[in-house]
Amino acid sequence: MITLLAATILSCSTLTAVDGDTIRCNGQNMRLIGDAVPFKTGIDTPETGGRAKCERERILAKAAKKRLAELLEDPGLRIEDTGYRDKTSQRRPLVRIRLSDGRLAENILLAEGHAIIWRPKVKRPWCG
Repeated sequence: MITLLAATILSCSTLTAVDGDTIRCNGQNMRLIGDAVPFKTGIDTPETGGRAKCERERILAKAAKKRLAELLEDPGLRIEDTGYRDKTSQRRPLVRIRLSDGRLAENILLAEGHAIIWRPKVKRPWCG
């Protein structure tokens, strides 16, 4: 059973898109989770650079990162720290990005085809 924690609003003096599902707030990488349940579901975007498994994935990754960067320009957005950390060696905070109109940036990325729902052990479709 997973107990959901109340979100804490983070203040970022610097905020950038690392890739389509990771941001850097004040120098710390943070993983986007959207309205998912930590460790059960989330969002996933194509990998950039050397982590991409094919050229198509690199192209899709570039577009996802660009779109996330555009969404981060919303002057009223809030970064919500869920209180959870990912299980990778990086232990990145799992966060939500809420735009000034209340929508989650992660849901926009999903709706526009830049992201998919992440589930453990599900193969990513980027390379066919």
